[in-house]
Amino acid sequence: MHEDPMRGYDADGYAIFRDVLDAELIAEADQHVRWLQARHPDSTGEDLSTELVAKDPFWVRLVSDDRLLDVAERFVGPDIALFASAYISKPPFTGKAVLWHQDGAFWPLDPMRVVTLWLAVDRSTPENGCLRVVPGSHRQELHETREREDAGAVFGVESAVGVDESRAVDLVLEPGDVEVHHPNIMHGSNANDSPYRRCGLTIRYIPTSTRITEEPWPSALLLRGEAGVNTYRPRPRYVPGEHFAFRGAESWT
Repeated sequence: MHEDPMRGYDADGYAIFRDVLDAELIAEADQHVRWLQARHPDSTGEDLSTELVAKDPFWVRLVSDDRLLDVAERFVGPDIALFASAYISKPPFTGKAVLWHQDGAFWPLDPMRVVTLWLAVDRSTPENGCLRVVPGSHRQELHETREREDAGAVFGVESAVGVDESRAVDLVLEPGDVEVHHPNIMHGSNANDSPYRRCGLTIRYIPTSTRITEEPWPSALLLRGEAGVNTYRPRPRYVPGEHFAFRGAESWT
């Protein structure tokens, strides 16, 4: 692995930044996931995503944390918007796999200038289904996709191009670490057969010059700098008893 994360990203299509967020905020994110699952009992831990974000003050507070935006700015510049975010919380023993895919194959963005930050809420290891990437595959064009109903996976869709799994790298992350990857990189994860949950928060940041071509988009939020070409959701107001309680919530009322 490259010592300079930016050189690693250019060469391999991904980079790791250690200890980006403090333990107290990660503990709040952990409680937030549990709160969301209690509020949405029909959703699995892998289904807490885009349509929930803009109405949730803590979620918006988390993705707009300056430490995360400072990482994102290195990849997309100073004018930053949120495109999408999702928790992928794989429960112990039953957490599903994520099939090999390229994120950009699914996204209504023009141009495809976007970066994903994968924030570890739990320790993420091969045993509990950590993220896996194929270094250098970000240089490939976006592939066609195909449905896989037999795989019992989170999304049931995969790249139509096969992967040489002998080239794949397991990304071991500690809580508060951030992995950053390119929209074209081939990545996925195995099922969680361990007794330990594996929760991560995906955050898709775009420069405000990238247009979201499907509007209105439910999680479009201006987070830093100039507004650019999109229409954004208003910042949610915190209502005690209705929203997840967090440090600093009073400034969101």
